[in-house]
Amino acid sequence: MEKKLASGQLKLATLDSQGLTQHAPFGTGKDAVLKALEHLGYIQIDTLSMVERAHHHTLWTRIPDFHADYLEELVEERKVFEYWFHAASYLPMQDFRYVLPQMLMIKRGESRYYNADHRVMEYVRDTIRNEGPKRARDFENESHKTGSWWNWKPAKLALERLFMQGDLMISGRVGMQKTYDLTERVLPSSIDTTEPTPLEFAEYLVKTNLRAYGFTTLKQITHLRKGNDVKKDVNKVLQTMLEEGLISQVKTEGLSSVFMLNHVLEKTFDPGNSNIWLLSPFDNAIIHRDRIKQIFDFDFRLECYTPKEKRQYGYFCLPILFGDQFIGRVDCKAHRKEKKLELIHLHIENNTVDIGLWLKPFVETVKRFAVFNGCESLALTKVSPPKLSTSVKKELSKAKFKK
Repeated sequence: MEKKLASGQLKLATLDSQGLTQHAPFGTGKDAVLKALEHLGYIQIDTLSMVERAHHHTLWTRIPDFHADYLEELVEERKVFEYWFHAASYLPMQDFRYVLPQMLMIKRGESRYYNADHRVMEYVRDTIRNEGPKRARDFENESHKTGSWWNWKPAKLALERLFMQGDLMISGRVGMQKTYDLTERVLPSSIDTTEPTPLEFAEYLVKTNLRAYGFTTLKQITHLRKGNDVKKDVNKVLQTMLEEGLISQVKTEGLSSVFMLNHVLEKTFDPGNSNIWLLSPFDNAIIHRDRIKQIFDFDFRLECYTPKEKRQYGYFCLPILFGDQFIGRVDCKAHRKEKKLELIHLHIENNTVDIGLWLKPFVETVKRFAVFNGCESLALTKVSPPKLSTSVKKELSKAKFKK
């Protein structure tokens, strides 16, 4: 029997599961970074740097005292590793066995991606075994030596293939430059390396989604995962959890039914939450665009890959979440040399929310975000609708930074 739930409760339930209803939901410091990763399942890595990169931004949103060193230290301590989730991601080391199906598929040559010259792969692997961890640029230097029979590009492809098939792991980074080492020298001996059965893998996907989002659908769980077999296995796990009374099938007005953890369904949420969050476009909470459109009626698209003349909002907009509503987005850029965070264009789209409620917390959050980006001043270029411009500029002018 389906249960019914108000759409507002569904919003609060998923925001709470994402760590977006309270201050420091995972605690503080390095331990909080690991807790957040283990709860969310992954954090997407992205190289775009208009503002602080996505993986750092997503963690900072939930961990007020987050520092990039925390993540790097967790990699060095072998508690976190990098691999491909739906994109390049950091994952908790405890979940390593669940990337094995993809690694082994690539190793068996069942993927048309990651082709590489096997002679170069052998050379790269032997070099790392004999000389220690290497970056791609190390092989670039090698390829310029007299008598080299290969150039840098095949070596880079070989590194990527060896990484994707599990022979190499990323042991650390210098900025965005990855350092590779043999998996046997990186992976802790305590980690289970038994390949999960298809049903075990489906159970991992289901439980990860439910834990991170509070509710889920078959479509969301199998997003970007090809094949009917995984859908059948996921559906089987969901039906078993329903029979065991761990989850319920819930209906909300205007939406198809969702599967929801019973303890989340029974939880009481405070509708008076007035927190403001500036989310990364790659934040776990926003990454499923169709889901956000359905649940929050917020149509978000990242436009940095869209030709300039076709952009509606801007190159790198950050969604603005106020309580349980997305009230708009702001196109930002951190001018690091000038130590200035520019709000290129602030778009406020939900005009039903009184500016007196969101403006001060918005400015406070923007100020914190500026400091996180190494900036000491704010600049506002444009506001939509224009009638809000004077009020926003006046409030921003009050923001003071410690010298």
